[in-house]
Amino acid sequence: MYDQFYQLTGRPFQLTPDPDYYFESATHRKALSYLGYGLAQGEGFIVITGEVGAGKSTLVSHLMQSVDKFRLTAATIVTSQLDGLDMVHMTAESFGIDTRGLDKASTLKSIENFLHAEARSGRRCLLIVDEAQNLSVDALEELRMLSNFQLGSSALLQIFLLGQPEFRDLVREAPELEQLRQRVIATHHLDPMDANEVEPYIVHRLGRAGWNGRPQITPDAYAALFAETAGVPRKLNTLMNRVMLMGAVEQVDVLDSEMVAAVIADMAGKPFEYGAPMSSHAPVEKEFLKPVAVATVKESSVEPMAEPVAEPIVQPAAEPVASPLSNADVDVLVLRVASLEQRVAEQEAALRRVLSMMIDWMDRESSLESRFIQNSRAA
Repeated sequence: MYDQFYQLTGRPFQLTPDPDYYFESATHRKALSYLGYGLAQGEGFIVITGEVGAGKSTLVSHLMQSVDKFRLTAATIVTSQLDGLDMVHMTAESFGIDTRGLDKASTLKSIENFLHAEARSGRRCLLIVDEAQNLSVDALEELRMLSNFQLGSSALLQIFLLGQPEFRDLVREAPELEQLRQRVIATHHLDPMDANEVEPYIVHRLGRAGWNGRPQITPDAYAALFAETAGVPRKLNTLMNRVMLMGAVEQVDVLDSEMVAAVIADMAGKPFEYGAPMSSHAPVEKEFLKPVAVATVKESSVEPMAEPVAEPIVQPAAEPVASPLSNADVDVLVLRVASLEQRVAEQEAALRRVLSMMIDWMDRESSLESRFIQNSRAA
């Protein structure tokens, strides 16, 4: 909903990989070079690893946008716990091969026939396996066997393996994977972004969503974002989503380190204060919290006393008596009550605006989903 408040044309910090928002940091530039080299070789394995949220899937999606679809047939598998047989069937299905009623040998033959047909049509085949750290050694061995398919001296299938750091260690150290290691032609580990890349990253993604400079993000906010996320893209997206949301709720046009700190505390379930205008978490003056024995105070209902009372008269059976208030005290209380009522009214107005934006956003999402379903059925 913050996209509407800040008049953006999209959601710049969504967690789903989107090649349109690809940002080429120094480490992503190196990885893209390795992937490009691997594609040019047309054989073997390319291994790309990185921490969770480092941008591996976005990187490959960006690469796939740049390839010639008429010369390359690509399929993607996002794995869970797959054994060797599962991997064979998943590979076939990812290329659109019908495996119903087929055993393993027949499925392998169907894959080979498909690869030969693609090669005769002038197309190479690429299999991208994401979350490869979940693969068993048997599944990896089946992938190696699939890479053996050839037409003459040309390999029919090339494979990209994307995984978390432990997958790099597995490929490097497991004795059972010696033959696969010999077929790896390039590897690269995606590191987090440097501190000086956080601002260009955020500005790039905002720019892709039609950002016009609103909200403004202060330098100390960028420093706080890096300190919390260590430059990991997905962590940055998660935190920026919440910061932008708070900015919309608080109706502010400047996002600073104070807001970032408040969001971090909120995400951790800790109490926080934020002093933005119209903020429901703005610090409350301690004097506002003093107990007052009078529920409602009106200036016309209080008369000044002729002279101060030296000692209060206490009757054991009587209810507690409120201390008398001077005209000056009444004026202060009336102003404070009016100020609090104004704040409550402002917060209610802000909440109504936020609720309206949420309803508009849900309507838009529902409309997009309906159109997608209709298009799918039509297709």
